[in-house]
Amino acid sequence: MLARGLFIGGITLDRKHNKELVPFAKNLRKGMTKEEKHLWYDFLRTYPVKFLKQKILGKYIVDFYCAKAKIIIELDGSQHYEDDAILKDLERTKYLEQYGLKILRIPNNQLNQNFEGVCEYIDKEVKQSLHR
Repeated sequence: MLARGLFIGGITLDRKHNKELVPFAKNLRKGMTKEEKHLWYDFLRTYPVKFLKQKILGKYIVDFYCAKAKIIIELDGSQHYEDDAILKDLERTKYLEQYGLKILRIPNNQLNQNFEGVCEYIDKEVKQSLHR
């Protein structure tokens, strides 16, 4: 049982997210990558189900989070395909999935080459999650 939990959209996360992450999350919001900006301003910001950007969940900062659908969207640049990063992403995914969250990993090149298809994929996943 978690001693002090963070209750987000029906999920209690370990409240060990240290306050040191807050300024880092704010900086990430201000300095989004071009792919993050594209997805946020051209799709997620006006999506009918609310998404948050650069949200602290437990000990991690996720790119985009929808509490209602329990979905996290992570945009992955080329650095995510290096051996060390793959292991870190796997650990992060396992941590977040234990709280019933679904992680959608989208490569930046896929977002750039097929933006409409990526948006359709996100929409489908959100709708499926809401109808469970």
